[in-house]
Amino acid sequence: MADHRIETPVTDEVIEKLRAGDRIYITGYLYTGRDSAHKKLIDLVKEDKELPIDVKGQFIYYVGPTPARPGKPIGSAGPTTSYRMDSYAPTLHALGLKGTIGKGSRSEEVKEALKKHKAVYLAAVGGAGALISKSIVGAEVIAYPELGPEAIRKVQVEDFPCIVINDMYGGDLYEEGKKQYQK
Repeated sequence: MADHRIETPVTDEVIEKLRAGDRIYITGYLYTGRDSAHKKLIDLVKEDKELPIDVKGQFIYYVGPTPARPGKPIGSAGPTTSYRMDSYAPTLHALGLKGTIGKGSRSEEVKEALKKHKAVYLAAVGGAGALISKSIVGAEVIAYPELGPEAIRKVQVEDFPCIVINDMYGGDLYEEGKKQYQK
């Protein structure tokens, strides 16, 4: 297990270096989105229309942040459960999305898409939303403001902490952890 500092957008070469269990610190920009925003994105794909964001080389953080306190760019920003986006993720990975960030396990379909499209799934620590929000230094709603906390935001991050759960090689930190526990 290694530590990596990466900047977005990322290339295939960056993703190729990441393995399940590695600690990642992201600097640059992430997009946020949850169920409702993902459905809107996939509806646009099905209609062959342009997306409001360019997902190539990017990460989407599954979060619905709380309102920002005065002087802060964002409120508490803890991850949401990722499997709710599993039906949408493979399509976005096919369009060049290089990673998603959330909590919990992913479906086999998502894991296959990660391998096929050279992408990763990262976990942010659940229950640490206030701590995580400290690494978010800027945020602006860029699509679907009517969704409130679930609107798509472009957030600027510095050393945003994550752990690689699923890598592009089929590595799965959760499965590896279960095996070690069973020993």
